[in-house]
Amino acid sequence: MLKRLVFLGMMLVGLAFSPRAQAQELVWVQVESQPRLADAIDRARAYASLFPNVTGYRLGADWYTIVLGPYPRDEAEVQLRDLKREGTIPADSLITLGRRFGERYFPDGGLPASTPEVSVIAPSPDPATDPATDPTLDAAVEDAIAAIEPQAPAILEETPAEAKRAEAALSRDERMQLQTALEWFGFYTAKIDGAFGAGTRKSMAAWQEANALEATGILTTMQRETLVAAYAVAQAELGLQTVAEEKAGIEITLPLALVQFDRYEPPFAHFEAKDASGVKVILISEPGDQATLYGLYDVLQTLEIVPLDGERSRNERNFTINGRNANTASYSYAQLSKGLIKGFILIWNPADDERMSRVLAAMQSSFKPVGDRALDPGLVPLDAAQRQGLQSGLEVRRPALSRTGFYVSSQGVVLTTAEVVDQCERITFDLTTEATVLASDTNLGAALLQPAKPLSPRAVAYFPAAAARIGGTVAVSGYSYEDRLPAPVLTFGSLSANEGLNGEAHLARFDLATLAGDAGGPVLDSSGAVLGMLLPQANDANRQLPAEVAFALAATTVQQWLATSGVPATTTAGKGALAPEDLEELSAGMTVLVSCWK
Repeated sequence: MLKRLVFLGMMLVGLAFSPRAQAQELVWVQVESQPRLADAIDRARAYASLFPNVTGYRLGADWYTIVLGPYPRDEAEVQLRDLKREGTIPADSLITLGRRFGERYFPDGGLPASTPEVSVIAPSPDPATDPATDPTLDAAVEDAIAAIEPQAPAILEETPAEAKRAEAALSRDERMQLQTALEWFGFYTAKIDGAFGAGTRKSMAAWQEANALEATGILTTMQRETLVAAYAVAQAELGLQTVAEEKAGIEITLPLALVQFDRYEPPFAHFEAKDASGVKVILISEPGDQATLYGLYDVLQTLEIVPLDGERSRNERNFTINGRNANTASYSYAQLSKGLIKGFILIWNPADDERMSRVLAAMQSSFKPVGDRALDPGLVPLDAAQRQGLQSGLEVRRPALSRTGFYVSSQGVVLTTAEVVDQCERITFDLTTEATVLASDTNLGAALLQPAKPLSPRAVAYFPAAAARIGGTVAVSGYSYEDRLPAPVLTFGSLSANEGLNGEAHLARFDLATLAGDAGGPVLDSSGAVLGMLLPQANDANRQLPAEVAFALAATTVQQWLATSGVPATTTAGKGALAPEDLEELSAGMTVLVSCWK
């Protein structure tokens, strides 16, 4: 017995201090890789409850690996074989050199640690164990001797030739499944046909490289199993299933683990978030023509679920809208075919971009109009009531502030109150036309806005050549209720003075009952000439004026400022009074809803 113990001790010491043992490179046992960081951290924690040497590293852009080690290569081979045999690590675990390890995410993040030196420390004897009396030691020695006897090397991977032979035995469905899995993880973009051509080989090599494997372009049996298993996990997590929505006449793959059917609101079928997933899907289905398609394109961009930033495209047969802000991302698609408009909207949280990009790809590739059914009797073209019906049940995007403005040039330059352009991310005319600030003067309380593209207004403001008569009838044209009404209204009053209360020459004072939305609107005399631009109501806590007192930036001051800003004003000699309907038409043609979006 003692001879066997001495022999075992000599062999262990000899192995430990041999040049071969000391010079071996360190490697890791790679037990698992996950496409999502949160899942990888959960799995790493599970392994850490079993093993003391668990580390997680990022691989490429889309994968997170979990490894045990590092070990000398011989020890790693023993660990790999024994742990697989015990079933404590997956059967497809393998040895990796760690050359492509990126940032460490487990246990505490940071860059990969440098390869540590390995020293062999002889175990301390256990005084409670007596070799002469312990009946179990003889079997333990036998096992120890067997462990250090020459072993067949662990099979880490197939050679490319072996992998090619194994690949040749795959069925067409199995080959298509591999291409589908590669497509799902963003490595393959060609047709799913089961033919392993140059494109498929390139995508396989890219997958191997992203997973810190030798990029041969030929997947080994183990690699194929790993890829397909990861794809199956991802599919199960999202609950991707093909849905045949008969009422809408649409067939599409949906993430049913994340959304569930809620209601029909023609022309929409709503799938709301499931278990607080933050994901929504809306199917679009209605009869119509090109005008309907274009109307739908405009209406969708007024909704909160379609953020303003993002790429848009539209042609005669279809459109796409990518919307994005800090809290919401969405993708909208619709197409016109055979008198029917079909499409879908996917809405998600931008923090979930990585996963949702794959969901979107599955929806895009599977979307198919079916039959001749639609959810709505048709909207051709869209009028105000029909647009409101389209928005039913959906939150419409509203501007932060809306005021009134009016055209002062034939190219569409608008004069308005400076109040409406303060700290805006975006400015629009009539909610749709983009505009920018051409000039602004906070002392005067005025701003000039220029449309993104030149406009042809129905009417342009003109100013009187002489001072207006005190007591004469006036009317302010304004969006009194901001964006809640589709057209401006006329509010009548009279001119009280051609100066302010303290004699300010740049002001005119009126007896007018106005609302906040009227600010920036033109004050017209009975001939249609503009006597001034209405200013916001005074906000003085120490002095409360009667509600009917209003002030405007006087016509002469407006003309001078326009000339200084490079926008010459039009002046006209006295004209006769207009009929009420003509004054209303003139004012409506020059008045603009100016909105500030934040």
